Amino acid sequence: MRPFEYVRATELREAVRLVSAHPGGAYLAGGTTQLDLMKDGVLAPGLLVDITRLPLAGTERQGEVLHVGALTTMEELAADPTVAERLPLVREALLKGASTQLRNMATIGGNLLQRTRCRYFRDPDVPKCNKRLPESGCAAVEGVPRMHAILGVNERCVALHASDLAVPLVALDAVVRVQGPTGERQIPLTDFYLPSSDSPDVENRLEHGELITAVEIPLLPPEAVSGYLKVRDRMSYEFALTSAAVALVVSGGIIREARIGLGGVGSRPWRAWDAERVLVGSPADTSTFRRAARVAVQDAWTVPGTAFKVELAQRCLIRELRVVSGAAA
Repeated sequence: MRPFEYVRATELREAVRLVSAHPGGAYLAGGTTQLDLMKDGVLAPGLLVDITRLPLAGTERQGEVLHVGALTTMEELAADPTVAERLPLVREALLKGASTQLRNMATIGGNLLQRTRCRYFRDPDVPKCNKRLPESGCAAVEGVPRMHAILGVNERCVALHASDLAVPLVALDAVVRVQGPTGERQIPLTDFYLPSSDSPDVENRLEHGELITAVEIPLLPPEAVSGYLKVRDRMSYEFALTSAAVALVVSGGIIREARIGLGGVGSRPWRAWDAERVLVGSPADTSTFRRAARVAVQDAWTVPGTAFKVELAQRCLIRELRVVSGAAA
């Protein structure tokens, strides 16, 4: 590991000032992703600013919105009674996203900013990786891309966004609050992430030195039903081959509202807008669900190692729509 300077911040503006002023500055919270990448030699920050002592943890219900501090741990958010009552899909994504040990360390802000699990990105000895080395190529396209993306990608990069939590949050229109050197701003999560097909090395809209301070999660209507299905290679904690976050309001057998997020298939947490439009106003039955699933992945870009995900993602979404709605198979 390369040497670096370590500073423990005691005030938010101090932390932002330190990182903003240092070209190689970075924040350290739970550390479950940052430290792994430093050990692998992928990241080499010259300055680490520890923000774990800042007052950015905790949850608070504010009307029909849940305010979540960025330093709240995954386990703390999963245990929140409002999440259990009004946001079951978020709770399920948190519990399926990591072991208890990791959930007690990993923060919500860090989870949303976790880097791809692409083996080619995480191996500095691989010379072709547009995400790590811009304009060098993409080794995964010709390699073994089983755990890679099929939406929002092209020959430049097929890296997958790995967060489970971000999938239901994009479906819920969550908003991140960001503090930077010039002040605070808010960014809808659906606009926060950038697709790998454009500039693989630029993953989100954060400027250098900006820090996520909180996430605002709109609550589902009391009559909504929701859930999160994760398909993986093993039952123990593993990253998703594909996943689906679903929230519906069904009345008289007709879908009145629908929200769908897909994971394991996109270069960013994928909001299935077209599938939602198919669902709203249609009967809550298998025929409708199949039409929605086809539309959800209609723009897939695959290589031989990822082609299976097209059908798998459809089956995953159909199954969760049936489960959530209570429709017969």
